[in-house]
Amino acid sequence: MQITVTHPNGDSQVLDIPDDSIIGKGMDCEVRLDSWRVSKEHARLFMTPAGPLVEDLGTFGGIQVNGRKVDVQFGPLKPTDVISVGPYKLNVVDETATSKQPPLAVKATSERSRSSTVAARNQAATQAIAESRAHALRVQSQVMASKPSEETNAKTAASYPLMVAADPQEKALEFEWRKRIHAMLLETMDLRRQDVSRMSDERLRQETESVIRKLIEDKGGEIPSSINRNALCQQVLNEAIGLGPLEDLLADESVTEIMVNRHDQIFVERSGRLVRHALTFTGDQAVLGVIERIVTPLGRRIDESSPMVDARLKDGSRVNAIIPPLALKGPTLTIRKFSKRKLSASDLVAYGSVSPEMAHFMQICVEAKKNVVVSGGTGSGKTTLLNILSNFIPQGERVITVEDAAELQLGHEHLISLESRPANVEGKGGVSIRDLVRNTLRMRPDRIVVGECRGAEALDMLQAMNTGHDGSLTTLHANSPRDALARLETMVLMAGMDLPLTAIREQIASAVDIIVQQTRFACGKRCVTHIAEITGIESGTIQVQELFRFVRQGHDPETGRVQGVFTGCDMVPTFYEELQSTGMHLDMSIFKPWMQVPDPSSDSDFGDFDEPKRRGTRA
Repeated sequence: MQITVTHPNGDSQVLDIPDDSIIGKGMDCEVRLDSWRVSKEHARLFMTPAGPLVEDLGTFGGIQVNGRKVDVQFGPLKPTDVISVGPYKLNVVDETATSKQPPLAVKATSERSRSSTVAARNQAATQAIAESRAHALRVQSQVMASKPSEETNAKTAASYPLMVAADPQEKALEFEWRKRIHAMLLETMDLRRQDVSRMSDERLRQETESVIRKLIEDKGGEIPSSINRNALCQQVLNEAIGLGPLEDLLADESVTEIMVNRHDQIFVERSGRLVRHALTFTGDQAVLGVIERIVTPLGRRIDESSPMVDARLKDGSRVNAIIPPLALKGPTLTIRKFSKRKLSASDLVAYGSVSPEMAHFMQICVEAKKNVVVSGGTGSGKTTLLNILSNFIPQGERVITVEDAAELQLGHEHLISLESRPANVEGKGGVSIRDLVRNTLRMRPDRIVVGECRGAEALDMLQAMNTGHDGSLTTLHANSPRDALARLETMVLMAGMDLPLTAIREQIASAVDIIVQQTRFACGKRCVTHIAEITGIESGTIQVQELFRFVRQGHDPETGRVQGVFTGCDMVPTFYEELQSTGMHLDMSIFKPWMQVPDPSSDSDFGDFDEPKRRGTRA
């Protein structure tokens, strides 16, 4: 791009800048404006297929275009548009659209030069479409070439089955027309210039769909008959105002995780296995658009100065995005979907994730206000289990949840959900989980549920457990109950309080009652492998006694999934005597070890988990 900067004293300066530039007084800004009214990173100029756009980076003074304040973004910019940044005035013009003429000379162009410019742009568009077609054919040929076959790569075929169309030429044509209609839509309907904030999602979708159908109708003779018009319209609509190819994947309940490695490579997880998806984005800019549509409503931002972001979708699904220069192959997006249907302990029993006895015991622990820590690896199902345990909390209690990105879905009427906030571009305004945990102590909570302990907030969580807030729940990353204790010690040390290790271990032994270990096996199976009780501290070592465990017994030869049984460990929790003294009826037989492996054919019904009947349960 080429811009003209008018200084406060009236002097003008013409600058050639990249198609994505930062305006501010910082040393690293492409457009440096030295004034106390200009922030370190004040605004952003970037090029889109429709033209250049300007974006306010959330500064106090803001920016104006033609005398009107810009809320978030404005564009595409015309040569006559005047951007006011503090005392400076800027005019922006697309260098390629004006044959590298100075911005102030645009008005003086003759009709002949205008027509030649239009012809040049049409020729460039035709060339771009040809390059797009060639690129699509190359990508599809690479995808088909990488398709595993039984003769050449049976191992890869088992690991990453590929979902592709039978005819790669047809897929390439569909890809090309999707990209072409999308570019025409950006020229016909400038979505960013409308006041989208006041427009309902339904109205925006209807207006955009009508424009797309009109474009497809106008190009009806050119579009091959083999391409489904309705499907093409839906794909362009999803990419323009939705999440592109991800819309169908989000609606597919069998998909648990979506991974966009780059714009032309999408993987999904089904039943714990990775599968490559056939649809792709039209380019890196389309992936960036999807990321911005996810993070902007949440008040978060992603750009070169802040290239990583954690966010969530409306249904609670967790989103992580990272863009260049950190992501070398282009914008990367990972979505961990949240189940639309609330799972219960009975579902875990039916899936073989826990035994009825274990589900019954965990319900007693929550109802008896015992402090429970759910530990496990990434993707092992910790948050899902925490959500199920949280729903065991009696309805009459006041529950406060603290999370990085709100995922928990509790059905309690007396519920307060808190979410942390990252710092802004100037490094201010951030609110950490530790700040929120400390604040919950002033909110009269009956239960505190922390989505995940990752750092110094572990110390505040332990202090809350030790100061009358019994029945608290949280999760952390660890591979075993003993590793969970060691990780708790490490996170408390991260608080910088310089506490002796003995004092930290006494705090942990006094605060934590139960550790539930969740594991995800290589086959994709998730289950609770250990339930352990913290019984105290002796000779400086925290004492742990195992109550339940999962005993592996090989793999299913047909499915390859792990097989085994859940069994008690012949140890009764120390707090059971206290519960019995209150008159509660408790079944001690659930803790006895299994004597023989039950035959699943003789008893295939798991039964109600509130009435445990067996010593060992096959998973």
